[in-house]
Amino acid sequence: MKLTKQLLLFLFLPLTLCSQRHPLVTKDSLAQDSWVNATYEAMTTEERIAQLFMVSAASSQSDASLAKMEALIQEHQLGGVIFSTGGPQQQLQWNNRFQKVSKVPLLIGMDAEWGLAMRLDSTYAFPWNMTLGAIQEDTIVTKVGYRIGLHAKRLGVHINFAPDVDINTNPKNPIIGNRSFGEDRENVANKGIAFMRGLQQAGVLATAKHFPGHGDTETDSHKALPYINYEQERLDSIELYPFKRLIDAGIGSTMIAHLAVPALEKKEGYPSSLSKKVVTNLLQEQMGFKGLIFTDALNMKAVSTYATDGEVALTAFLAGNDMLLMPTDVVSAKKALLTAYDKGKIKEERLAYSVKKILRAKYKVGLNNYRPLESEGLYEDLNRPEDDIVYEEAIEAAITVVKNRFSLLPIKSLEKKKIAYVQFGDDDGTSFLNALKKYGDITKIDGKNSADFQSQLKNFNLVIIGLHKSNASPWKGHNFTKNELFWLQEIARMRSSNTVLALFTKPYALLDVINFEAIDAVVLGYQNSKVAQQKVAQVLFGALGANGKLPVTANSAFPVHTGITLKSIARLGYSTPERVGFSAPKLARIDSLVQIGLDSLMFPGAQVLVARKGKVVYHKAFGKPTYESKDSITTEHMYDLASVTKILGTLPMIMKMEEEGKMRLNDTFQDLIPEYQDSELKDVTVLKALSHYGRLPAWIAFYVSTLNEKRKPSEEFYNNYPTENHTIKVFDGMYLINAYKDSIYNRIGRQELKSNRYRYSDVAYYVFKKFIEDTYGEGLDVLTAKHFFRKLGANKTAYNPIEKFNKSQIVPSEEDDYFRYDTVQGYVHDMGAAMQGGVGGHAGLFSNANDVAKMMQMYLQGGYYGGHRFLDARTIEKFNKCYFCDKDVRRGVGFDKPQLKDSGPTCGCVSRKSFGHSGFTGTYTWADPEEEIVYVFLSNRTYPTMRNNLLVKSGLRTQIQQAIYDSLID
Repeated sequence: MKLTKQLLLFLFLPLTLCSQRHPLVTKDSLAQDSWVNATYEAMTTEERIAQLFMVSAASSQSDASLAKMEALIQEHQLGGVIFSTGGPQQQLQWNNRFQKVSKVPLLIGMDAEWGLAMRLDSTYAFPWNMTLGAIQEDTIVTKVGYRIGLHAKRLGVHINFAPDVDINTNPKNPIIGNRSFGEDRENVANKGIAFMRGLQQAGVLATAKHFPGHGDTETDSHKALPYINYEQERLDSIELYPFKRLIDAGIGSTMIAHLAVPALEKKEGYPSSLSKKVVTNLLQEQMGFKGLIFTDALNMKAVSTYATDGEVALTAFLAGNDMLLMPTDVVSAKKALLTAYDKGKIKEERLAYSVKKILRAKYKVGLNNYRPLESEGLYEDLNRPEDDIVYEEAIEAAITVVKNRFSLLPIKSLEKKKIAYVQFGDDDGTSFLNALKKYGDITKIDGKNSADFQSQLKNFNLVIIGLHKSNASPWKGHNFTKNELFWLQEIARMRSSNTVLALFTKPYALLDVINFEAIDAVVLGYQNSKVAQQKVAQVLFGALGANGKLPVTANSAFPVHTGITLKSIARLGYSTPERVGFSAPKLARIDSLVQIGLDSLMFPGAQVLVARKGKVVYHKAFGKPTYESKDSITTEHMYDLASVTKILGTLPMIMKMEEEGKMRLNDTFQDLIPEYQDSELKDVTVLKALSHYGRLPAWIAFYVSTLNEKRKPSEEFYNNYPTENHTIKVFDGMYLINAYKDSIYNRIGRQELKSNRYRYSDVAYYVFKKFIEDTYGEGLDVLTAKHFFRKLGANKTAYNPIEKFNKSQIVPSEEDDYFRYDTVQGYVHDMGAAMQGGVGGHAGLFSNANDVAKMMQMYLQGGYYGGHRFLDARTIEKFNKCYFCDKDVRRGVGFDKPQLKDSGPTCGCVSRKSFGHSGFTGTYTWADPEEEIVYVFLSNRTYPTMRNNLLVKSGLRTQIQQAIYDSLID
């Protein structure tokens, strides 16, 4: 028999030419050729034939079953194993055992289209192909392929039966669907190439499947033979196109599907995997493919019912396949091929052609130098922070906005929004809801009928509906129920509200929606993973932009490639430490430091938040509200911020007034309060007072003069209930006489200036508060909420929170035994602020770490946040300046600044541009423009008594700050 031209080229062309054209030839082609030829010559004919078979094993099987497989491999010296379900540790152990009994190392394969998690527990699941198909940057898909390749290689897997490059033009396809990159041939080809490059860069062979194209079927080939009834011209332009592109790009292998394709094979009902016209004539000769050719699993009904095991395997090999995947009975299949060889039906040249290709593949993946796999650190290697980074990046890039009427997204003007969330679907949407709540006050609505929704939603002007379907596998159901489709239209028709629909399932779910007229915005997250839910929420509120485009036609209203670009409006996002240049293990030292604080009784509980580059990457709650509490602190609990109020409440109002010309830094106290014209304080300027360089007293114990001889609140000043003359609520059952307000300011006016220039003082903030309120005619609490907090979405930031929130959400500050004689919870701890009705210029504000971070991030971004300019960048720069550093005064204008000498308010590791403040109750926040870091620490170290100074003495807050900077990777 004469050798074919193709076989001659492969066997006898110079190796330099082969290395340019053959995807299985390595750079050290001479050494490769030597090993391949020597290994081939050392095998018997039976062993050579055995190399053609890849059998199936699953580490989830019993040890007895796997031991039988081990004996089968040893007896027959098979070519490879495809692993299926189980766990990574078990698979590693059996992989080593199988390899140990093989003379020629086994080629190990897996279906790991979206990672090892497609088959194994405790491993990483990357996004499905449909999700990746929405991404516009193919380099992200390469990163996904690379991470999957590294995981496969770590587990001893040499060939991944991926990517699936079927073009899914049929939404009813029961087996491909989400496994496809989409319906557009260019996009599918580009994504397939990108994925392939990632895999093969990691040292794992990629496989283009399912040749010649399984995308336009409604039959599952596991159950029956699907038909592709298109002419050759259509096949060339659509189904075959991605395979052509991947072949040109150097794909290592191809898998042949079990399909009936009359345009390619005239025999009625003849599977493509058995067709020489498909496998040899088309794929190898016409399309020039040189890599390994696998059949799809030979135990699938589409082919297994066609003939006996031996006949199917023999026909598949004679058709041109190199490796026969998962025969039902490998022994009989091998016997059939050996008999055919003995009878001359299989020629030596044909056998050598495939076996040497298999051996070349084994050499290419390093099996010429096989080493057993190490089990130590396996779980960590298969679940690394780098995987989280790539997963996040892919999900973010995939999110697709297909409708955005009135530019509703990203959601702005939070102060005008009353937002409801309605959950559809049969899977969990908790991560989505929790992520939404980080941006605004969101109310979840549960309805059982249209009347329920009508009644409960009437007071909301924005409704977000999430369709949450199972993320367990790409084959899970994706459709709305009939009720949900009806409710969707009913909710959308409530014209008093805008409606946003967010899908956490495949785009085809939208096919069932008849009318989108009343739905204002539609966003696709593609999957219901926690990350996808969190990222869609961030897109809705503008922490992230959106650039994805539909990989398939989702509805006649939304054809393939539909995608509206959204830009970020600079709200805080939420991510992982490594994403912004932190080491997560090093950042975790915060946990142990806070635990030291808890164990040392520095405080009962705390919240800690760290953000960098606009992304919160550490946000945890520790301990309990009190030492006796049963419940734990959550990130939603509110703390008394104490003096942090100065920079989050009073100072932004002062900056606003300075911009509006209502206050100048060189204004004096006499300018602010004309009654001070005869006071020693009259010439103290705003600049000096805010810089704590005004020689003012540190504080004034106003409350002491209102106590009786028993040191209890005197009836001269307090009443147990409000009256016309007692409207200042200090505490439950404790109302201060109105006239005392003037007494406070009169007493301040009588103060003498101190001798030392630098003295930290609360007193100036009483003056600023009065001037602010007198100027605008509204309370400081009203002004800050209106101009800052509500617009920021800082809905858990408030004065007198007991009036707005459940008491259990507010952390107690102290067991007061000197003034209020009760547990201080929901009322400001500071006595002077309490005597101003809970609203002080220096204290009174309550918040949680997330809301504090929003305000600090606004400062860090030069006064811009969430699409709104709160302050001019030049204003913040002016106030974040140390005007008296030459006088050894480190302070900025209102902001605290890093120490000038050895000790001070920071770790000493921050930049000179950084700023922040600390609070008496055990609070602290700091922002660093150079590193773009925001740090928030909240505690109630004053509980049960403010005499507990352990936190202050320990320097724990700045130790945590040091740990943050020590965690920077760069």
